[in-house]
Amino acid sequence: MEGPHRILVVNPGSTSTKLALYLDDQPEEGIEIHHKSETAQGSVRLWDQYGDRLQQVRRWALATARQLSAVVGRGGLLRAVAGGTYGVNRRMLEDAHANVQGEHASNLGCAMAHALAEEYRCAAFVVDPVSVDELEPLARYSGHPAISRKSLSHALNIHAAARRAAAEMNLPFHTTTFIVVHLGGGISVAPVRGGRIVDVNDASSDGPFSPERSGGLPLQQFITLCFSGDRTEQEVRSMVMGKGGLLAYLGTSAAPEVEERIRGGDEKAREIYEAMAYQIAKEIGAMAAVLSGDIHAIVLTGGLAGSTMLTAWIRDRVEFIAPIRIYPGEDEMKSLAAGALRVLTGETAPLEY
Repeated sequence: MEGPHRILVVNPGSTSTKLALYLDDQPEEGIEIHHKSETAQGSVRLWDQYGDRLQQVRRWALATARQLSAVVGRGGLLRAVAGGTYGVNRRMLEDAHANVQGEHASNLGCAMAHALAEEYRCAAFVVDPVSVDELEPLARYSGHPAISRKSLSHALNIHAAARRAAAEMNLPFHTTTFIVVHLGGGISVAPVRGGRIVDVNDASSDGPFSPERSGGLPLQQFITLCFSGDRTEQEVRSMVMGKGGLLAYLGTSAAPEVEERIRGGDEKAREIYEAMAYQIAKEIGAMAAVLSGDIHAIVLTGGLAGSTMLTAWIRDRVEFIAPIRIYPGEDEMKSLAAGALRVLTGETAPLEY
């Protein structure tokens, strides 16, 4: 399709929806729409929020752009798929509405993109949804046949960071091997071979602890805790995801606050924060083994990649493995627009869900 291409990006989160208008790869306008607390904080179910959210998103879109080449939404907890840009179809909409792998605000992304694309009579896409699963067979074994490891990761940012590193290193993307580490509220550590996430920890229950997640826990102690009767199932789930990690240890999940405490002489905060860096480095070492040590670079990305204190501790432990590249932030909007643009320009073909 001949350009220029105007692309609307729709990224729903738990309490807000981010919108951005791109002309090819350049942002033109953007806004973050905050939704009513009673619908965004859980007193109203996810899909009951859809009509109100769409109305607000539609109002901004129609006031901002007359014509669009495509609308791209954040991909949610869909069925397991390979990475790439997918055209929104009926099956995707049905699976998103059914919350097939869990209820999450990003499930609204494909439905919003589809509804807006119908109005503008253009294409609707999602890019690298959370459910991207490119694991190799050996990575799926958990240790017991009743449980299989599956891939739920920060795939959008992992793929985008790997593409950026390949471009900056002047390497064909399909020939590269990276360890990409997404450092955010959850932490994903992924060996990426030829653009595919061949293994990754499940950031909701495995790997390093993070600002608000426990990461992998000693299993026997955890089983005892689960059956002690001291906590409900929901309380146990919350301590693993939402109320674990730095929040559990220090009462805050805000890295700047932790670092301020460290600079003020809080040795306990320093030890816990450095322990998080230690666990991240350990996971990087494990993933280096997955790639047999053949690694072009270790890429640190996500919000916490902006912490020079944290990244310095990680660098000290893993730089012997491969050079370190640091890309702070997630840049989800840019990554979504870029995925749609690759299809619009014919660089890649759209995938069918």
